[in-house]
Amino acid sequence: MDIQHRIEELDWDNMSSQMNVNGYALVGNVFTDAECDSLVRQYDNKELYRKTITMERYRFGLGEYKYFSYPLPDIIEQVRQGVYPKLAPIANNWMKVLNIDKQFPASLADLLEQCHAHHQCRPTPLILQYGKGGYNTLHQDLYGEIFFPMQLVLFLDEPGNDYEGGEFVLIEQRPRAQSKVIVLKPCKGDMIVFTTNFRPVKGSKGYYRVNMKHGVSEVITGKRHTLGVIFHDAS
Repeated sequence: MDIQHRIEELDWDNMSSQMNVNGYALVGNVFTDAECDSLVRQYDNKELYRKTITMERYRFGLGEYKYFSYPLPDIIEQVRQGVYPKLAPIANNWMKVLNIDKQFPASLADLLEQCHAHHQCRPTPLILQYGKGGYNTLHQDLYGEIFFPMQLVLFLDEPGNDYEGGEFVLIEQRPRAQSKVIVLKPCKGDMIVFTTNFRPVKGSKGYYRVNMKHGVSEVITGKRHTLGVIFHDAS
């Protein structure tokens, strides 16, 4: 089954429920081992990338990531095109319950058209590499005035086999409360959908906005690669 069909076959009703309740959804076996290995092998292929970021230079952490150039590799383009229409209705409902005057288009092409009208024309999908001691500080991937409130990360190595440590971390910051820490350790080929910036939570007086950030804990041994898929383009 190719990646387009795998995306269609995912339990999107369950993932929508997870997003609404938790602000993230974890789903297994989205990429095959061969697909993961192919992306890792191409990490040093300079022709694929528009920019390389050394994280410690900007105090983002310790490691490296590379932004892909357009046209994106076919598997990344298919994931981006296939997943976005499934998430747009969830995002639009979030805007509605939070009384935010914003609705997202049904297609990725229309979202990117909005980005380009605001001079956001650079692709944002990226591949990240961490070695021993590597980590990523808590952050949000916004990139400009136009941003879609959900994104993906796909895991390209097997924890406990290729690396130790390197957990995926989410921090939920509720108003007037201590922050909640969520620590996830998906397997090779798994995907996490999560909020880019905030999510709605229902309280006694209706819905309110909860901010969330994400990062990566320290890699103890080995090497860790992930693919990040962000839907909006960058300025």
